[in-house]
Amino acid sequence: MKRDILIIALLLNTGTALASTTVEKLLQDYRSLGAGPFNKQAGEQQWQSVHVPKEGEAGRSCSDCHGDNLKQPGKHLRTGKRIEPMAPAVNPLRLTDRKQIEKWFKRNCRWTFGRDCTPQEKGDLMLFIQGQN
Repeated sequence: MKRDILIIALLLNTGTALASTTVEKLLQDYRSLGAGPFNKQAGEQQWQSVHVPKEGEAGRSCSDCHGDNLKQPGKHLRTGKRIEPMAPAVNPLRLTDRKQIEKWFKRNCRWTFGRDCTPQEKGDLMLFIQGQN
């Protein structure tokens, strides 16, 4: 039992450290594009804000699928598919893979906002997600 707890703690710490490194590298890239300073509260506001992606469509927000509590699983509005928790504190794989982060930003920003997210928005959102302990 103690060994299992130790392994889980080690995985969580490793994932958290890897997420921090990956996020910092992406933030540096976004800064090089003129974004920043980044703000966790701005990310939270974006997360909750309702956007109309296309004229005539219903408005939606990030929280519609991912939820308000990022430590809990979400559920896709259209497909009903389960979405694993976003908080790196409970899902150590979150924010660890640069390619996956950019893939999901591209897909989700277009679906939610009706456009690509700006480097500023991405940085703010990552800080918000990373801060969900």
